[in-house]
Amino acid sequence: MAASRWRITRLALVPLLTGVLIAGLTGTTTAAASGNAPLNASAARNLDDINQDIRSAQYVVNRFWATHWSEFFSGWYSPPRVLGGYDGARSNAPRCQGSPLPDDNALYCWPPYDFIAWDVDLMRMGYRQGDAWVYLIIAHEWGHAVQARIPRRLLSRRVELQADCLAGATLFGAAEDGILFFETGDTQEIAAALRQHADDTPWTDVSDHGSASQRLSAFNRGARRGVGGCFT
Repeated sequence: MAASRWRITRLALVPLLTGVLIAGLTGTTTAAASGNAPLNASAARNLDDINQDIRSAQYVVNRFWATHWSEFFSGWYSPPRVLGGYDGARSNAPRCQGSPLPDDNALYCWPPYDFIAWDVDLMRMGYRQGDAWVYLIIAHEWGHAVQARIPRRLLSRRVELQADCLAGATLFGAAEDGILFFETGDTQEIAAALRQHADDTPWTDVSDHGSASQRLSAFNRGARRGVGGCFT
């Protein structure tokens, strides 16, 4: 994929109606040389649009970690395998550690499998609210792949919140690198996605991902303090 066309205009802290702060950018988020519309330009998106955004999100997240890995960790960076979309409602859904991949969810399957996958219905459902969803889901699951590659002493007991933090560090770090930029409304899309995947929703198990405010706080910490802020 060609280098992204994204640029940064201003980094700020945007107060949400929830009273939680989330890092935000002004400008327009779009894929590199794809010619796609801005993130929240239209609720009616076709299959080509979502597939292009998925490819762009993979490129951006992978490029960020390939560029910055040695600044934080020892050893060589290697990306996880991207299994991509699947239909969790089908009996022949792919498996992770012997179990079928969950319906309407996304996951990272830990080594020795080492892959990222998402239910196509989940991705399309969120995409109707804006394509910031795609970037958040992929950055979060990639964060789990990062956790699998670092010393266990660096892992938080709340691995999901740490992955949220790493997602914030990744997306806003990519913006600082000039390969991603956001438009007004994208931070609200991300906040809505984090709220939707908190423990008080049917999407996750109790005490798995944390409350909506905890998820927003973790994402903010990564956005404001970078990768290092996720390990303190």
